[in-house]
Amino acid sequence: MQYVWAALGLICVGFAVIGVVLPLLPTVPFLLLAAFFFARSSTRLHTWLITHRTFGPLIVDWQSYGAIRPSAKKAATVSVAAVFGLSVLLALPAHVLIIQAVVLGAVMVFIWSRPNG
Repeated sequence: MQYVWAALGLICVGFAVIGVVLPLLPTVPFLLLAAFFFARSSTRLHTWLITHRTFGPLIVDWQSYGAIRPSAKKAATVSVAAVFGLSVLLALPAHVLIIQAVVLGAVMVFIWSRPNG
């Protein structure tokens, strides 16, 4: 089972790295999942992830304080606005836009209600 956890963690890190350049794919949730999987599979991989220069502070902030850094909040807001703006430009049906607005609005409320890292 240890290898399954490690493989899932590596897959999540891969998705997180892709999410850095693709605004539609979230980065931090995949990193949090990777930390969860690595904690159950490999002390070495878990330590590598939480001490990583770029990703580590985001994970530690969340695990310690439930906090999200202001820069991550701003990046998430820009991504959400871009996705919704693209949906409007593509003239998606009104019911799709309403569902998107409600879900994305809830995500933004959650993100901005978290303490700053």
